[in-house]
Amino acid sequence: MPELPLPSDEELAHGERLAAVIGEAIQGADGRLPFDRFMELALYAPGLGYYTAGARKFGEAGDFITAPESSPLFGRCLARQCLQVLGELGGGELLEFGAGSGALAVELLLELEQLGWLPERYLILEVSPELRRRQREIIGQRVPVLAGRVHWIDDLPGPGFRGVVIANELLDAMPVHRFRLEHGRVLEQFVGWEGRGFTPFWDTPGQSGMEQAVTVLQQQLDLRGDYESEINLRAAPWLQAVSERLAAGMILLIDYGYPRSLYYHPDRNRGTLMCHYRHRAHPDPMVYPGLQDITTHVDFTGLAEAAVTAGLSVSGYTTQAFFLMGCGLEALLAESDPDDVAAHMQRVQGVKRLTLPSEMGERFKVLGLTRNLNSPLIGFSLMDMRGRL
Repeated sequence: MPELPLPSDEELAHGERLAAVIGEAIQGADGRLPFDRFMELALYAPGLGYYTAGARKFGEAGDFITAPESSPLFGRCLARQCLQVLGELGGGELLEFGAGSGALAVELLLELEQLGWLPERYLILEVSPELRRRQREIIGQRVPVLAGRVHWIDDLPGPGFRGVVIANELLDAMPVHRFRLEHGRVLEQFVGWEGRGFTPFWDTPGQSGMEQAVTVLQQQLDLRGDYESEINLRAAPWLQAVSERLAAGMILLIDYGYPRSLYYHPDRNRGTLMCHYRHRAHPDPMVYPGLQDITTHVDFTGLAEAAVTAGLSVSGYTTQAFFLMGCGLEALLAESDPDDVAAHMQRVQGVKRLTLPSEMGERFKVLGLTRNLNSPLIGFSLMDMRGRL
């Protein structure tokens, strides 16, 4: 594990307050708090969790950089995919889950205005009051004329939504269960408290349905031996709820992940869970509660299966690099003026981060789900990898 920077006294005090809340939950669970509940509290406990407190998370001053902060061309490419859908529907709305810094909303609105297809409303479902404040600020500064189209909502819109739903780096932060296969048995990871810290341990699974879900994975993939990983039991109900609201349009899911056969590959026998603190990645979710991100990769096969169950069409699956190129990335980069050396090199570096295999280009995948759309989605026109799901 890499050496991590020391938090400030204020940050440590914040972590202790959250640790007390998690400690009460452990006590209420008779010392056996399921890992998914620990992860939920660490990330989303009101006012204290990583995503609900006020610390800066995105960009150089935070813990990680997302695609919208890497380059404005990310949002401009997504706008072209939105344009295709809104054009076929004759209009509609956009809904972004977890809008982060607000950078993606800004670029989508600017580009769609330039293309002449602004959404009727731009809805943002954001759980963090602090991030809502920052999103309002950047949208008000960058696109003041369009800020009136942006509305923050506390829950999913009602049935009948027409338009585009975007979830960029949302599902990787959805709480997961952790499991272990040992001597033919399925064990679940729980979190207890020992001395002055959290202690993970394995025990008989609870009543969440995790054991049954892992048994299905074992039958599909012949998992055996000393094997640990995680499973997301919340993604399918979330997707079902979104589907129930979607009358026509597209759901675009962008995240790092794999098809199931690679996610649960025998060589990946300790899962994909990773934490991020000040641009350092490490595997221990028990340290610095509330101060670090906790993530896992996404099982895109599971998402595709859940989509079909929810009555959606799986209309495309590809890498982020191919998706952006399908949406015109090369033409947009060609607009950059090479004589403006500093700006041009900054743009080129951003595109490299978005597309190189060693950066985001292949690690991040894009899944397109649709209802009542007829045209093939342009983002999947260069490489459609649905056959690998």
